[in-house]
Amino acid sequence: MNPVLVILLCAAGGYVSGATPFGYIAGKMKGIDIRQHGSGNIGATNAIRVLGKGIGIPVFILDMLKGWLPVLLAKAWLVSLPGGEAWVSTGAVVTGLAAVLGHMFTFWLGFKGGKGVATTTGVLLGIAPIAMLGGLVVWLVFFFTTRYVSLASMMAGVGVAVTLIIQMNHIGQWDVVLLGFGLLIMVLVIVQHRANISRILAGTEPKARQKK
Repeated sequence: MNPVLVILLCAAGGYVSGATPFGYIAGKMKGIDIRQHGSGNIGATNAIRVLGKGIGIPVFILDMLKGWLPVLLAKAWLVSLPGGEAWVSTGAVVTGLAAVLGHMFTFWLGFKGGKGVATTTGVLLGIAPIAMLGGLVVWLVFFFTTRYVSLASMMAGVGVAVTLIIQMNHIGQWDVVLLGFGLLIMVLVIVQHRANISRILAGTEPKARQKK
């Protein structure tokens, strides 16, 4: 099969996987619409806030897996094709991006979804684990110094992009597709948090372990 066709199929599968709204489903299982509670977001952070850690943490793991698994399958499929190895990086990035966009703009909920942090983490685990670790370190630093999950998530996106640049410069090999993915994800995560930015500036953004 043609590698380009495989990538398109993987991207479609990645979008469908990413579009699965586990936070919304978990809320419905508890008899509530999570979009009407907390921040109104269907992601893991709001699931933890509204439904508790016992449900929110599994939601986070599932949101990660729906980004990681499509990337893993895309890479395995392309490697199995004659000449497919040359397309592995592109295929993984396109599939991962589709999964993140699926989470952010899920067709199940009128193309309104989450902010993509957990799904992006899963994608990065599959294609750029060192960059994921760089983003995680930045997230931890900003979370424990500010207690703002939203700010930590935005800065983690910056951390991922910076880590990719440092890593590629160090080894002297630039993967333009992967770097472009990192920069695009950084922008998307910040854009998805624009309401949080307004609340932070206004002093109304709730901090972790702080009731509204």
